[in-house]
Amino acid sequence: MNTYKTFILSFFTLLLLQSCKHDPITPLRGKVKFETIAVSSKIPGRINAIYVEEGQTVKKGDTLALLNIPEVNAKLLQANGAITAAQGQLSMAHNGATSEQLNQIEGQLEAGKAQLEFAQESYQRLQNMYQDSLVSQQQFDEVKMKLKMAKAQVASLEAKRDEVKKGTRTEQIEQAKGQLERALGAKEEVLSASNEQYVIAPATMSIETISLEEGELLTAGFTLFNGYKTESVYFRFTVPESKIYDFEVGKHLTIINPYTKIETTAKIVAIKQLAQYADITSTAPLYQLSESIYELKVVPTADVSEQKFFSNATMLIKN
Repeated sequence: MNTYKTFILSFFTLLLLQSCKHDPITPLRGKVKFETIAVSSKIPGRINAIYVEEGQTVKKGDTLALLNIPEVNAKLLQANGAITAAQGQLSMAHNGATSEQLNQIEGQLEAGKAQLEFAQESYQRLQNMYQDSLVSQQQFDEVKMKLKMAKAQVASLEAKRDEVKKGTRTEQIEQAKGQLERALGAKEEVLSASNEQYVIAPATMSIETISLEEGELLTAGFTLFNGYKTESVYFRFTVPESKIYDFEVGKHLTIINPYTKIETTAKIVAIKQLAQYADITSTAPLYQLSESIYELKVVPTADVSEQKFFSNATMLIKN
């Protein structure tokens, strides 16, 4: 009787081992992952409105939020004023002096020549009187100084008149062009900043978290929206050292969802060793603690747009 029971037990044990041997699913479990994305602003502003909610899927180019940036309007007015002034300077440099300006210089020159003529006559009279000892040395030196000043003033006015008649110097025109380009650049910078009041989705993504609420201040570089790209699904498997030699970069695998039984063709694109503190017991406590731990990054090779994936959902490798 004992022999018969032993035979029956051995038979069922053998069947169990055979079934396990042909199990098409490996014990390696992985997780569904997506490439994460963070959306922030280049410049600070107060949040006027948020147009999306956590868990919502948005398309690339959708407006996620609107910021209030009051400094932009003031800087735009300043930039427009600088452009107007620079354009005026450039026009003046190209056109040269107006007829009114030229007439003004001619009038100043005529007045200067009259003063020079009077100074020369005064000098000649006092020179004769000085020779006859009728005036002092100081009086004669004063008239002599006035004559020199009158000559210098006439020479200066004549040089100014000649410069105006010849036209504006090339250096002045280039300087005016530089001022205009600088003003136009400042306006472009302000317009670029004004576009930053709209927080735009950089890619088709699912909104995971929203860091602030309407009315709060968003500082430059602070992440307002966290999410993941919906078209960037991949699978992450943790493999012990004793199993890593069964895999290599470029190897094709079949990934299966243990709940829906849907299979997905994929391939390994990266293998990297995890840090030593990544204890294997966090995923499978039956592994030896002395083994190094590796991570497989596996991406689908077929169109998976019709499949539904959830972040951190369990996936298995099929033999």
